[in-house]
Amino acid sequence: MAQTTLSVRIDENVKKQFDAFCNAVGMNTSVAINLFVKTVIRENKIPFEIGLGNDPFYSEENQMRLINSINRLESGLGSVHELIEVDDD
Repeated sequence: MAQTTLSVRIDENVKKQFDAFCNAVGMNTSVAINLFVKTVIRENKIPFEIGLGNDPFYSEENQMRLINSINRLESGLGSVHELIEVDDD
């Protein structure tokens, strides 16, 4: 199989981190990129979700609510609730 070169511009620190990860898992950068490309071709899609991170759990409003709840619990103002298991029959 003929080989070709793929040239990509990437931040120097990001490349160093990626190289370190690849070395830690026993491969080099070229192998990792080839795995990515072959997975894209095999699955006919990017092999991970790409999104804006609009998970409502991480919204500013919810994070403030969680912080307030933690503060209330730590100050003794919380209450204990029983866990109720529900069967999906």
